[in-house]
Amino acid sequence: MDQKPILELRDLSKYFISNRGLFTRTEKKVRAIDHINLTIHHQEAIGIVGESGCGKTTLARVILKLTPSTSGQIIFEGEDIVLLSSRELHSRRRNMQIVFQNPYSSFDPRFSILRAISEPLIRNTTLRGKDLIQRAQELLDQVDMPGEILYRYPHEFSGGQLQRIAIARALAPTPKFIVLDEPTSALDVSIQAQILNLLKSLQNNLKLTYLFISHDLSVIQYICDRVAVMYLGKIVEYSTTETIFNGGALHPYTKALMFSIPIMDMKLRQKRIILTGNVPDPANPPSGCSFHPRCPFAKEICTHEGPELRVISGGHLVACHLVISPSW
Repeated sequence: MDQKPILELRDLSKYFISNRGLFTRTEKKVRAIDHINLTIHHQEAIGIVGESGCGKTTLARVILKLTPSTSGQIIFEGEDIVLLSSRELHSRRRNMQIVFQNPYSSFDPRFSILRAISEPLIRNTTLRGKDLIQRAQELLDQVDMPGEILYRYPHEFSGGQLQRIAIARALAPTPKFIVLDEPTSALDVSIQAQILNLLKSLQNNLKLTYLFISHDLSVIQYICDRVAVMYLGKIVEYSTTETIFNGGALHPYTKALMFSIPIMDMKLRQKRIILTGNVPDPANPPSGCSFHPRCPFAKEICTHEGPELRVISGGHLVACHLVISPSW
């Protein structure tokens, strides 16, 4: 694995301004992602997990500059792409692609499969005519779809088939880095396994780097090398998949997520951390640690001082006062 990072996020933030009030306008700042720091190396698969509304998809869109950031840096292959103009970004975008959650909404129903796959090829290569069609067929072959479907339309395919085609489209400009935004959550379980195996095979064969977003912990465990746990726009824990899923999770929120997986062992079930309440309003976050209103171990310091994401051991990072100064 190349030791030089392919992607570095440095204090990356995205705030949305929300206008509220019928007769008077009150502006509120929604902290969708808040000072994210993350390093991803070549050929890694990094998982992003957390409850709905924690900022996972916003983070993915900001990384790809589909949504502009508020502050911070996005260093892709040594270059801060935040500073690039739209024209300058175009030549770099071929190396960064995305596969969306719902394959039906990510295709224009008026366009044939050939046109859908051809667009990134026309934009990023000199292929035309028969060479273009041949390359489109090769891409479909990579995802185990027959080349004769090129002249059919999205509505003629199942969700699993269409997601394979979406992956083929993402591979068209020969990217190095692919964001996978819950690519299997809309599929049947049996189809999920096929897509995950396909993604692992493609990563090995094409030397790809993945940022994999999912709320399904078993999916993250299967495909990812490291895991970043997000809560209310922040990363609260970051470590290897083996550490997180083999009892090494340290943050109370991460522990609660791990205990959401069905457990047969009665002794372990009795140690479950059961979360109460909902994720706080990002426009009005709690003071101190954003997790403290739901944390069964919260102390006074947690209510007024936000913990920093610190190295605990090796590459294991945690943002929790109780881990830094254990008392539970």
